[in-house]
Amino acid sequence: MKSLRNLFRHFGRDESGVLMAEAVIVLPVMLWAYLALFVYWDAFRSVNTAQKAAYTISDMISREMVTLPTNYVTGMRDLMRYLIDGDQTVKIRVTSVTWSNANARFEVDWSRSPDSAMPQLTTGTIANYAYRIPAMADGDRVIIVETEVSYHPAFDVGMNDEVLKQFVVTRPRFIPKLCMTGVTCS
Repeated sequence: MKSLRNLFRHFGRDESGVLMAEAVIVLPVMLWAYLALFVYWDAFRSVNTAQKAAYTISDMISREMVTLPTNYVTGMRDLMRYLIDGDQTVKIRVTSVTWSNANARFEVDWSRSPDSAMPQLTTGTIANYAYRIPAMADGDRVIIVETEVSYHPAFDVGMNDEVLKQFVVTRPRFIPKLCMTGVTCS
């Protein structure tokens, strides 16, 4: 019985193989943490890139001084795809909006989305976005650029697929109203 007790004491004090046991326990957690940091950083980068691309497109449109052709918005979508440099799905909608004091509401001049990816806004539906549009003087006009970019995480670390949405409001810089071909521009 005494030799059995000594054997258990010796076994309890033996530290050989402890490093391997700790590595087996900690290594999966460290690998998951490394992948999670990679995915979260990639998501942050994707949000930042989508936001910068939306603001770039809005700024480009605000600098136009001629009537926009009907395929202009399609070109902006293609530019957005190039700027985000990924294989995400990109949707864009460009809308010209004015404020009417007489009607006390925002009114849509025109709205376009390539391939009808997003429904065109109307004077009735723009009311749903009124809280996102800054206060405007009577007759002022703004261009609203809305983008949606899909994001799929590279690894499953607890993040779901997301749609990164941007809503950018910009005034035309050099002219009071930006017109679209095929739309009455008074």
